[in-house]
Amino acid sequence: MSNLVYFLGQKAYINITNACTNACRFCVRDIKDNVKGANLWLDVQNVSAQDVIEQIENSAQKVLEGGEIIFCGYGEPLIKFEEVKKICQYLRKEMPELKIRINTNGHGSFVNKKNIVPELKGLIDSISISLNAQDEKLYNELSQPKFEGAYETMLDFARECVKCGIDTTMSVVSKFQEDKYPLDVEKCEEIAHSIGAKFRNREWIQEGY
Repeated sequence: MSNLVYFLGQKAYINITNACTNACRFCVRDIKDNVKGANLWLDVQNVSAQDVIEQIENSAQKVLEGGEIIFCGYGEPLIKFEEVKKICQYLRKEMPELKIRINTNGHGSFVNKKNIVPELKGLIDSISISLNAQDEKLYNELSQPKFEGAYETMLDFARECVKCGIDTTMSVVSKFQEDKYPLDVEKCEEIAHSIGAKFRNREWIQEGY
């Protein structure tokens, strides 16, 4: 079975799909096949919640030691929204002390054709949304979304998360080919704060972590 649960330091991560609505130029999956030795390319795409839960149970002690589990792998986790919900429900019941975070590109409501944010409230502790750029033009160049209006879709998703009281952070990856992709970090921070979210600037490194 593929690595559906993997670890970076003490933190546990869930890799539930390789599908994504973006093709970000700085994405680590285009650089290497693994993260800390865990190959995150999945053998199959129809991963079930039970598949993930079994791997969580097999590493339960290590998962709990990290204090947090993060949906973040070689794809957009909210494409598998129903499975994500089932996994979160399991974690809330069996490991209530564990913090749950989702790292997302903010396209989950678009993909699922409904506002999914109210259903996430209470299931997760925090969410990190990839802002990536200060405007739609640069976002499209950097993130290479597969549908029109992706930038505004992501901003609307962030607004909904804040509105629902979810601890929300918006992030950028700075110092990635800045001569070609002139990221304005200060402007991005202003956008995040105007929405009511926190802001994180992560400097790009070749290994991705």
